[in-house]
Amino acid sequence: MDLTILYRGPLASCDYDCPYCPFAKRRDSRAQLTADREALERFTGWAAAQTADRLSVLFTPWGEGLVRSWYRRALTELSRLPHIGRVAIQTNLSGRTEWLADADPERIALWCTYHPGQTPYDRFLGKCRELSAKGIRYSVGVVGFDEHLDEARRLRAELPGEVYLWVNAAEGQTYTDEEAARWTELDPLFPYSRDPHRSAGLPCRTGESVISVNGDGTVRRCHFVEAELGNLYDGSYRRALGPRACPLAECDCHIGYVHLESLPLYDVFAGGVLERIPAASGTGTPPGGFVVPNTPRRALPLLEP
Repeated sequence: MDLTILYRGPLASCDYDCPYCPFAKRRDSRAQLTADREALERFTGWAAAQTADRLSVLFTPWGEGLVRSWYRRALTELSRLPHIGRVAIQTNLSGRTEWLADADPERIALWCTYHPGQTPYDRFLGKCRELSAKGIRYSVGVVGFDEHLDEARRLRAELPGEVYLWVNAAEGQTYTDEEAARWTELDPLFPYSRDPHRSAGLPCRTGESVISVNGDGTVRRCHFVEAELGNLYDGSYRRALGPRACPLAECDCHIGYVHLESLPLYDVFAGGVLERIPAASGTGTPPGGFVVPNTPRRALPLLEP
């Protein structure tokens, strides 16, 4: 089996206090941190044992994972396993980068977000340059607030040309064509993030070749659909895997809509879906421009759960 796993444990603490994030500056208790570490170590052990499968793993913690030693260790260990195609994590890049020397740069990657006002610009840019010097694959992005535009432009100008800078539409914000054009100058793929995608009834790879796993091993098709497919650790989820149409009206998060078959994003991000790096890295230009198909590639039943 070739399976992509989005893992999100109970970790919810973060060292930033972004006003648009509900987990800003949240602190986990010692017991909560211990539970998160144990859950992650269990998952890592499971993934290491699945030598008959080919796995790709994206860690999507609510909080900041790389300031915790167990996330750095998990990424390093998984990157060294031949049946792991890619292991990546979403991070604010606030932690140190020396640990990456022990990871396999061919398999590890970072999905980095710059939060203006939370960290000095020069410090963040310096971290990016450290990643480049170490030969680590990474993307960098910002949330598309007007007050972030100048620093985003500065970042694009000073990042290495081969590093993709993505822009996420701010949640609930409607962009005029003029506003959207300013962000599209920085990220040619911003039109995919600008508005939610209609997804109801459309085929999606989640629940078939992509799954979401939480700390206790509960498997769902993705982070946004509550229906359970089984448990990772007793293997019950395998019986539930299969082609599925999306049960939600729309999908507005990249880690969700990137898997919609009605969008060409697996071609756009070929080889870099997990870490959000386009195949044409440095340009972000998708094959065939920004044409979005109006019909799915195949008609699928809405499976339950």
